[in-house]
Amino acid sequence: MAARRKKTRRRQARSPGAALSHVETGASGPQSRMVDVGRKPVTARSALARARLRFPAGILRRVLDAGGPKGPVTEVARAAGILAAKRTSDLIPMCHSLGLDHVEIRFEPESGRDPRELEVLCRASLRGRTGVEMEALVGAAVAALAVYDMVKALDHGITIEKVELLEKSGGRSGSWTRNGR
Repeated sequence: MAARRKKTRRRQARSPGAALSHVETGASGPQSRMVDVGRKPVTARSALARARLRFPAGILRRVLDAGGPKGPVTEVARAAGILAAKRTSDLIPMCHSLGLDHVEIRFEPESGRDPRELEVLCRASLRGRTGVEMEALVGAAVAALAVYDMVKALDHGITIEKVELLEKSGGRSGSWTRNGR
């Protein structure tokens, strides 16, 4: 009987109308909670997220060729993204503190699609009891914000248009990939 209930809960957790894992209903209504991961098995987990920046015409090429007014844009942004991924639990209240095994930040100009776009990719990985999706998302977002900060003196029209999870692996729910990847 208990095994049947456990399977049902797993199915419900994966369905679109499932209850939120960080919210429980108490006597006084919905309350936030940190999920207890103490009984979950340690597995290899990884996540890849991206943030996209769009630059006014001519600015991105100038930044990539010569740097920005504050120095080497991508290196400062890379350090900011890695630091942010490591400190995610300080920024997102219900995230667990994780000992990340690896964080990688890459910058890819959108050659072929739009010469004004820069893609910031953040991959985070560990062996642990909970996923690293938030760490990858925070790393990508903060690296993009650092790029903006480094080059805003050239033009305030730069936008950060998209922050999204591209893929994740590990844990009970297994692997997931955004459509089209």
